[in-house]
Amino acid sequence: MTTRHTPRALYGSASRLRRIAIVGILGAMTAGSLSSARAAGLLIADGGLGGSLEIEEHSVHVTFNNGVAVTDVTQVFRNLENRQVEALYTFPVPKGASVSNFSMWIGGKEVVGEVVEKRRAREIYESYKARRIDPGILEQVDFKTFEMRISPIAPNAEQRVQVTYYQEIDYDNDWATYVYPLATTTRKDVASRTRGKLAFTADLKFEVPIEAVESPSHGAAMVISRPTPEYARTSLEAAGGDLNQDLVLAVKLSRPQTGIDVIASKPKGEDGYFLMTLTVGEELAPLDRGMDYVFVLDVSGSMAEDGKLNLSRGSLSAFVEALDEKDRFEVITFNVEPTLLFRALTQASVDSKTRARTFLDAQGPRGGTYLKPALEAAYKYSDPARDLVVVILSDGMTEQAERRILEQLIRQRPTNARVFCIGVGNEVNRGLLTDLAEGAGGLAAFISRGDDFQRQAAAFQRKLARPVASGIDIKVDGVEVYDLEPRALPNLYHGTPVRLYGRYKKGGKAEWTLRAQVSGQELKKTAAIELPGEDDSNPQIERMWASRRVDRLLREAQNGAGSPAVTEIVRLSEAYSIANEYASFLVLENDAEFQRWRIERRNVVRLGRDRAARDQLLVRLERMRDASLAQVGPEAAAGTQLASAPPAAPLASASAPRPGSSPAPAPRPAPSNSPPPRERSGRGFDLDFGSGPVGPLFAVWSALLLRRKRKGQATPSAA
Repeated sequence: MTTRHTPRALYGSASRLRRIAIVGILGAMTAGSLSSARAAGLLIADGGLGGSLEIEEHSVHVTFNNGVAVTDVTQVFRNLENRQVEALYTFPVPKGASVSNFSMWIGGKEVVGEVVEKRRAREIYESYKARRIDPGILEQVDFKTFEMRISPIAPNAEQRVQVTYYQEIDYDNDWATYVYPLATTTRKDVASRTRGKLAFTADLKFEVPIEAVESPSHGAAMVISRPTPEYARTSLEAAGGDLNQDLVLAVKLSRPQTGIDVIASKPKGEDGYFLMTLTVGEELAPLDRGMDYVFVLDVSGSMAEDGKLNLSRGSLSAFVEALDEKDRFEVITFNVEPTLLFRALTQASVDSKTRARTFLDAQGPRGGTYLKPALEAAYKYSDPARDLVVVILSDGMTEQAERRILEQLIRQRPTNARVFCIGVGNEVNRGLLTDLAEGAGGLAAFISRGDDFQRQAAAFQRKLARPVASGIDIKVDGVEVYDLEPRALPNLYHGTPVRLYGRYKKGGKAEWTLRAQVSGQELKKTAAIELPGEDDSNPQIERMWASRRVDRLLREAQNGAGSPAVTEIVRLSEAYSIANEYASFLVLENDAEFQRWRIERRNVVRLGRDRAARDQLLVRLERMRDASLAQVGPEAAAGTQLASAPPAAPLASASAPRPGSSPAPAPRPAPSNSPPPRERSGRGFDLDFGSGPVGPLFAVWSALLLRRKRKGQATPSAA
């Protein structure tokens, strides 16, 4: 089957950055009062009379596998009063994450929530609330906020909850970055500083060797071990003290060759899912030419929140410092109108960089947000003889009406211009910035308070200093594929992967054909990659496929697609357990209550498959860690210790209790004589530039084109 990617429409989209608020329900609901702010978020006792609450436990476990991070956050709240209180808890979820589970512990057992159409979920919840039975609901209240409501926390009692979210791991120049947001923007009248105890653990498994692991935010406080080249484990415990700083992990990966990775999930008796990842390696030769940059900085009032303007100034200063002397640049700040620094493109010299830093230090947040005049001013710096790169640093907080104007401006940009968007902080409209950048042939990146600005800026420069592959098209023959997301692939930049999700019918061998434009030359390569007839090892990509599809449909609904898009959003949300503005998570007391409302326990089944696959992975990683630790000490003792030591308990044994009624129990570790698991099973093929099964794709042709153009020779034709 041939899959043709048509140009992607620009839709105004909801940000993927979210906050979660937990509200326990008190009998008489009146004005709220502040109780205590503890751990990574804000906990408030409400209900008129105030009250005292605390978070006794805040534990986080993250699993990296095949490009997807799964984060389990467990919180235990305690009511310190001798009466019921209303609790409000504000909790930030990372940008781009999809909330995929909400569980409550009732009677000592985990009860897994199900996703239900939003209005129906609210009606069911309200029917229980008056009777003080234990329902819970998680619903989206605006583009970045969720509210989780729980029936009253009893006097001197605990309430345990767990939220799980899935997200793609951000890659930039072979650095994989993960952010766990701790800095919280709160409701008005409430201080945003948070204090408390945090236990954080991450298991990092990649298909390529790990070169380095670090925490730009917490440094040496993060304990890091690397048992094997492809596996690392990190942990952090913070007891008491300020937690108002995002936790950032950065992993440097080895990617010696450009290539395609394909992983699949194929439940028995169902159509399969696949994730294709295309990455450019180090072979792509840098371009030997200067570029023009116009940095557009948002200094509106919304940038005062969460220290966004300080974050932007630090980021922009690092970008300016990374400029080469062959480059020229300008800095524009804007709120309701633009302010220009030089009023001309200026060579990147020591003096001009110093002037830029002084100019940035003088900026303060004020006024409204109106990007259109600043973007129009940036376009006026276009020089047909040079590439123009417009870099917008903003939180994307703009009105719906201006979004349509901005989308039109993106389409009307000069032919030599590309637009890049840098989202700053945790309160950021990721969807809008991503759509604007990709619609202009650029990329969107997102920076947190704990990031390493210098490393980010250097990676940005390397990306722009190499040829870009555009017009990427994937054709698959031999296996029927369908429902691809995204419908149109963005440009492929050095160091930033392009991902394609899709469905397929029966498994089998398929011929994958890749076409791209590099430096004006069309290139085409093919390779054989087999999709499995059955595979339960990567169920996480099923939710990720559905999440990307729902994201697109949400943008269509915002732009007038109407009820057909909404109907499909609700169907996918209920089937794949995705909370959004049209569907909410609902927790009822037991299975009988779900049956009473004819709510199918689909999330219970899906969560059971997800947990079983993760438990199997964690058992494998535990064995790898044990084998590595067994080598510590004198060589003679290592063999004796390995032979006599009892097997260690798998990591999965430390996970939260399973619900009594649903997710499948963790699988038993395989016997020691079982065949070793397949490593790098998802690797499709390398584009190794001159040898191997595929041959040259980007770098060789790009280098030839550039050299011949400089010498005035004829351009070679594609192979």
